[in-house]
Amino acid sequence: MSAAPAGQHQRSALAGIALTVGACACFALLDTATKLVSASTPLLLALWLRYLLQSLFTCAYVLPRTGWRWPRTAHPRFQMLRALLFSATSLFGIFSIHFMPLAEFTAVVAATPLCVTLVAALWLHQPVSALRWLLVATGLASVLLILRPDGHAFTWALALPLCMLATSTGYQVLSSRMAGQEDPATTQFYTSWIAAALMTLAAPFVWAAITDPWVWLGLVAMGLSGALGHLLLLRAYARTTPATIAPFLYSQIAFAMLAGWAVYGHMPDHWSLLGICLIAASGAASTWLTVRETR
Repeated sequence: MSAAPAGQHQRSALAGIALTVGACACFALLDTATKLVSASTPLLLALWLRYLLQSLFTCAYVLPRTGWRWPRTAHPRFQMLRALLFSATSLFGIFSIHFMPLAEFTAVVAATPLCVTLVAALWLHQPVSALRWLLVATGLASVLLILRPDGHAFTWALALPLCMLATSTGYQVLSSRMAGQEDPATTQFYTSWIAAALMTLAAPFVWAAITDPWVWLGLVAMGLSGALGHLLLLRAYARTTPATIAPFLYSQIAFAMLAGWAVYGHMPDHWSLLGICLIAASGAASTWLTVRETR
């Protein structure tokens, strides 16, 4: 009798892992398409079109499941704040990715869970072990190792990924606080459309005609990969636990390195590669600590 539930649990966990890896591949595709499109399109215009397309793709998934009714939310203020943080993260992200290689950019984003631990300790007053503090310090030092803001090479562009890291941390903390209070598909619906509405205000000021069909293909790839990645990740969390999923989120770094090599012929230098490995190792070790503490 116990073998069947155990086997079912294992299959569910494997499905969740496969969905997570698929989501990370979609996010790497999103970043690659964003970097390509931003080379010839105003960044704010590209971001607005991405939100618009992502929102339409999200509607195609969510509305048939709600009977073509507008999803109801019990926490409109949290939905608005989450969308604002998401918009700010994407805004800093699209400018960061315009100046940074894909792998290094993805590694900085991957440090977000470590920053969430820092916020949980300092703001939410959650207990944090000495070993976890060491992992947080290692991860944040690794971000500086990738960016290397020395006095000779410092530019304002180096502040962009740090701002993105701050807003992404706030976004993740708020998302964790909302978990279980709202349906994930409803949250994704509101986040996409509120972000699209906010960027619509800026669209007239950056409008430019897009005649290149390859740019339109890149924009469609941005919207589709963004929507599909988030929905795959939501399905993954429905199949298994966050602790099971978390280590496989770092597969996005590998996909980003592959994309950067295939499209731009770029590979990180030895210092950046060391920083990338340290961030991935610190994040995986932090996940292992979470599993052990839960048990």
